[in-house]
Amino acid sequence: MAIPVERLQDLARARLKDAEVLLNAGRCDGGFYLCGYAVELALKARICRTLEWAGYPESTKELPIFRQLHSHDLDMLLKLTGQERRIRSHLTAEWSVIRDGWSPGIRYNAPGVQPEDLEDAIAAATALVDGLLP
Repeated sequence: MAIPVERLQDLARARLKDAEVLLNAGRCDGGFYLCGYAVELALKARICRTLEWAGYPESTKELPIFRQLHSHDLDMLLKLTGQERRIRSHLTAEWSVIRDGWSPGIRYNAPGVQPEDLEDAIAAATALVDGLLP
C-alpha cells in the first residue's frame, strides 16, 4: 500500500517538532537524526507531487521498476523532485547542513551533536521542508 502524500507531509513536519522537543530535552543526537529524516520525507512527498502519484510506494512489490526510490540518498531523491536547481540555488547553505551532516547511519554514532548544531539543523530542515512542501 502506498503511503499517502498528505501523511508524508504531516510526518515531515511532525519530525521537525520532535527535533525541537529533543533539543529542549538536551537529546541533540536524536534531534539531528530526525531533521534529516524530515527532509527525506519531504523529498519523497515532493517526488509524488512531481510524478502526480497519490502516494509513495511502500515496497518494491508495488512498483518494482522504481526500486531506487527506496533510498535514503538525499542527493538522488532531490534529483527526482524536479526541484534540484531551485533548492541548490536558493537553499544552498540549508541543503549543505543536512546533506553533509545526515545519513541513516548516524543513528549508530556515539553522542556528540552540540545544541548549536541541532539548532542549525532544525533551521535548515525547516527551510527545506517548507521549500519542498505546499
